[in-house]
Amino acid sequence: MAGPKTTDLRIATVQFENASGDKAANLASISRFAAAAASSGSHVVAFHECCVTGYTFAAGLTRASLWAVAEPVPDGASTQALIGIARAHNIHVLAGLFERDEQTGKMYNTYVCVSGAGLVARFRKLHPFISAHLSAGDELVVFDLLGWKAGLLICYDNNVVENVRATALRGAEILFTPHVTMCTPSTRPGAGFVDAALWRSREADPTTLRAEFDGLKGRAWLMKWLPARAYDNGIYVVFSNPIGMDDDQLKNGCSMVLDPFGDVLAECRKLDEDMAVAVCTRDKLEKAGGFRYRKARRPEIYGETLAQENDSQLKVAWM
Repeated sequence: MAGPKTTDLRIATVQFENASGDKAANLASISRFAAAAASSGSHVVAFHECCVTGYTFAAGLTRASLWAVAEPVPDGASTQALIGIARAHNIHVLAGLFERDEQTGKMYNTYVCVSGAGLVARFRKLHPFISAHLSAGDELVVFDLLGWKAGLLICYDNNVVENVRATALRGAEILFTPHVTMCTPSTRPGAGFVDAALWRSREADPTTLRAEFDGLKGRAWLMKWLPARAYDNGIYVVFSNPIGMDDDQLKNGCSMVLDPFGDVLAECRKLDEDMAVAVCTRDKLEKAGGFRYRKARRPEIYGETLAQENDSQLKVAWM
């Protein structure tokens, strides 16, 4: 069981290349990084969306095939393996997988936090992508993490600013934001896939790959909005993202921790698997502008507007 409550919280965020559908290989990588994070003195280690199962490959799965990949939480083998990893290394582990609810027959893109003692928190993605067979979660989650209040939002959930604000208003001081993102086509200028051949030749030609990863296909887009989630709400944001091939899509990592000022405290910059470690201190929570902005809100003016139903049916992101 991870240690006692702490004033400062040391968090590791990881980027690694997951294997599609190979839970044993991915759990081995998670265990290896959990050991490294514990050796660094970290209390918590965070991994990307669906890191246990792989993500993009699910787009081609039938409902029956996805059901076979998905597992119950917390009683499934993978969640129990994560608990064993947390126990072995005396660290809290945050990781993602496809979940199946055998009572309702629904499936979810789920992210869990576990300690050696068991499941600490479970969150189901509010705006699921990848498969029409996935159901949308219907609740925000804020939980105690070694004396801190932590929230969870998965990938697209963080692009809907109300989700982040509401999680902060529910008391979250740290927001974990696991993703599988960047290097995909979009209507925004500069977006698009990155050629997988550049990944294979990265040792011989790192310059070309770095230019793609750091440009508008990758990090430059991320930095348009991710720091704003931390800054506007006065919270720490822990971003985790894979690097390398996720099925047929190349991802660029950039796992990082941002402070309540929107500044990057630590970031993975290798063109390879990597881990970044940052220390969260409480003094920044009230010094940051976001703390004052939340106090200055006047919901009597716009609360009714924010509560209006959408005039579209895009309740989930799959189309």
